[in-house]
Amino acid sequence: MKTLITGATGFVGAAVLRELLKKGHKVKALVRQSSVLDNLKNLDVETVQGDLKDRDSLKRCIKDCKYLFHVAADYRLWVPKPEEIYQNNVIGTENLMEEALNSEIEKVVYTSSVAVLGKPINGDIANEKTPVSVSQMIGHYKKSKFLAEEKVKELYKTKKLPVVIVNPAAPVGPRDIKPTPTGKMILDAAMKKIPAYLDTGLNIVHVEDVAKGHLQAFNKGKFGERYILGGENMTFKEILEMIANLCGHSPPKIQLPKKPLYPIGYLFEIFARLFNLKNPMLTVDMIRMAEKKMFFSSEKAKKELNYKYKSVKIALKDSIQWFIDNGYCRNTHLV
Repeated sequence: MKTLITGATGFVGAAVLRELLKKGHKVKALVRQSSVLDNLKNLDVETVQGDLKDRDSLKRCIKDCKYLFHVAADYRLWVPKPEEIYQNNVIGTENLMEEALNSEIEKVVYTSSVAVLGKPINGDIANEKTPVSVSQMIGHYKKSKFLAEEKVKELYKTKKLPVVIVNPAAPVGPRDIKPTPTGKMILDAAMKKIPAYLDTGLNIVHVEDVAKGHLQAFNKGKFGERYILGGENMTFKEILEMIANLCGHSPPKIQLPKKPLYPIGYLFEIFARLFNLKNPMLTVDMIRMAEKKMFFSSEKAKKELNYKYKSVKIALKDSIQWFIDNGYCRNTHLV
């Protein structure tokens, strides 16, 4: 029997795929007709065309599979057509989980995100049990992932879907071929394109550790439970300083206040709509998200899954080196 994975052509999925192959899984990768297959080159993996919005194609893809890793997600912070991201992340996930229930699938690992977790009012570090509601979700990406995870949990409770949920933090590292928002930040910082910073923070983790965490959740995770797969909590300033040190240049010194940026965010959004831009430099949701530091604890995964992670320095170094080696960074090198 085989293991079906979605999202294998993407950043996190490509890392999970490689970890599955290392552990001896016979893997079938669901790919779209439009998928770029660069992350699958020279790998012993079967590809099958399908679409999360097409139930018939999912029936065909899931046939002869015993395990399922649903890693695929529409990850965008700028979403001019919100219905697309809800179709991809919510309806697509529901379709796949329903088909899993109708098939021979014995175990599912669902890749959620720390984006769906709550943030303590007092500013403490969040964990899997921090209270949260959909009203706290900023932007369509976060809301769509929240609703998708709620649907997965509902299917576990009502139909006994055999699922373990993982919530990766902000992964960085090799094979970020269509740079994620975090990857784009690292790329811009390495090329000295970030002149100032906001008082905010992220939990940065090596994508390879996230991939290993998926397999640890598969082997040791409990059905219906969620596990944060994170790394180190760092302020944006600290991240930029570390990138600058790795690349041998000076970090930005100017901290920008958030409130004056909101009108600028609106202008960037108008400009993006007028000229059909995919990634405006600044949006209102980006500023709103920066109001709170995205700090999380992986203690549950450490305790129950034996989850471990590399240092942020190694994660950032590997990310920058991959961007350099693959032509994303011009006139940039590590010192």
